[in-house]
Amino acid sequence: MVGPYRGLFGTPGAKGFVLAGFVGRIPMSMLGIGIVLLISELTGSYAKAGAVSGVVSIAFAVAAPLSGRLVDRVGQAKVLVPFALAHAASLSGLMLCAHANAPEWTLYATGVATGVSATSLGAMVRARWSHALRDDPSKLHTAFSFEAVIDELIFVTGPAFVTGLAVAVNPYVGLIVAIVCTVTGTLAFSALRGTEPPVTRRRTHSGSPIAIPGVALLSVVFIAVGGVFGSIDVVTVAFADEQGSKAAAGLLLACISGGSMISGLWYGSRPWKISLRTRFLRGLGLFAVGLAPVLLMHDLRLMAIAMFFAGLSISPTLITGFSLVERMVPAGQLTEGMAWLSTSIGFGVAIGSWAGGWLTDLFGTANAYAFSLLCALTAALVGAAGYTLVRVEERSIG
Repeated sequence: MVGPYRGLFGTPGAKGFVLAGFVGRIPMSMLGIGIVLLISELTGSYAKAGAVSGVVSIAFAVAAPLSGRLVDRVGQAKVLVPFALAHAASLSGLMLCAHANAPEWTLYATGVATGVSATSLGAMVRARWSHALRDDPSKLHTAFSFEAVIDELIFVTGPAFVTGLAVAVNPYVGLIVAIVCTVTGTLAFSALRGTEPPVTRRRTHSGSPIAIPGVALLSVVFIAVGGVFGSIDVVTVAFADEQGSKAAAGLLLACISGGSMISGLWYGSRPWKISLRTRFLRGLGLFAVGLAPVLLMHDLRLMAIAMFFAGLSISPTLITGFSLVERMVPAGQLTEGMAWLSTSIGFGVAIGSWAGGWLTDLFGTANAYAFSLLCALTAALVGAAGYTLVRVEERSIG
């Protein structure tokens, strides 16, 4: 299974941008739960914590396609450097407002700035792979699978790490580490100009990728998928708290990411004869089925097992989603096209964070998990209904 991945790193410059991108992306798994832990600790309200986290996600979701379009027009480095510094300043401001017990609106204001200044670094890493492997579909499939595994590795370690820091040290430390990783990784990534995709000066497609029916369909599906992610984060923190071990929240979230990471490694190591859109639809169906047992768990150990199996379909679904966009979007709009998937997940995470916190406060965690399942079912149903809209040229990846 390792063989196909080993061959990726013969690509010139790949090791550098993968490592820098990894460091710069670590905070994506720390930010939401870190904010939830901080605000819930200071205010005692999961609803408020979820709302602030949701505002950050909405702001990111709105801004990501715009920053992606800017990257396609002027290049990655010119966008990433100022955005990373602004993000660090904004997140610092959010923590200061929380610490000073400033008026509630200041949390939302700094949350908006934090989200707007965040960048979809994962989309930019994938854009570099697409440029480097544009003539080798087989390796590009493996590269996208590898990136999904990296994302899951980040989501395995990030929540557990930030939760451990918040509980063992104080709720601010995890977010401080996130700031350091963002600035260090992003600046290092920006400095690697040799692998940066060239800017397309003359664009034959002036419209946005979201106008492509297939991209629009995938974006709607990914909003629902993001709803699962956002609600699971908030509700799981509350579930672990109910069980008398708040620190276990990070480990539970690591279990769902661990299942996704393992399936992603397997998925990317083998050739596929089934079409991309069929694989995508099947992945969505398995995602909904795998999430159902989570509603029935009332023990930390059993919940960990349920979370692991719930995660098994995540990576294959995300991999095929990004692969479909790569096939549907013109090369000069690739970063923006992939950013639309990231922004859709961001919208979903925002909705899920808010709904998860609100439902937890009103009805308890067992009922709040039902919202996560509803989102997964919605993703599967929308994907099935719009199956014919996803039209791509199938290329061999055997």
